[in-house]
Amino acid sequence: MSLLGRLLINRRAGEAHMAWNLPNLQGPEVVALTSRHFGDGEAMPAAHAEKYAGGDNLSPHLAWTPPPPETAQLLLVVEDIDVPVGKPAVHCLALVDPASGHLEAGALNAREPAPGVRLLKSTIGRGYHGPAPVKGHGPHHYVFQLFALAAPVDGGPGATSVDRARPRTLLPAITAPALARGRLTGVFER
Repeated sequence: MSLLGRLLINRRAGEAHMAWNLPNLQGPEVVALTSRHFGDGEAMPAAHAEKYAGGDNLSPHLAWTPPPPETAQLLLVVEDIDVPVGKPAVHCLALVDPASGHLEAGALNAREPAPGVRLLKSTIGRGYHGPAPVKGHGPHHYVFQLFALAAPVDGGPGATSVDRARPRTLLPAITAPALARGRLTGVFER
């Protein structure tokens, strides 16, 4: 156990400030979000962790039940709710074509995102950034949240303000109604 992990053991961001709890992202229907790599509340395989945490930084496979037919865009938010700061760390933020139905492993790679995936800025950078908690800090919960939106987040192709926005500015500013939402939590510890 590292000294830093022991010092921060009781400090965690918690769920209060995660995207799931934002008033503008509340949705009446539920989309079932799953992965073939781990179940809800289960340990994430090391392959999905950051390279310096012993992994390959490979985004996991994600699949979901069909969103409502009026869905214009899907918003994927991945947050570490156990990071030892005031708010969860956004590990990935992406806009996804609702027709895709799933994302294969590696689809959120910053250099080569899958077709229909638009990667936005996260707390760490663009693309998927896997688990890399402080050693000895205990288990960290990585919450994959999918929101089915009634309208696109941005003004369409060529809009750059969404691409430059920080997650904590962008997420509360989304005005498109959330038609449905789903979540999947993976756990990782060092």
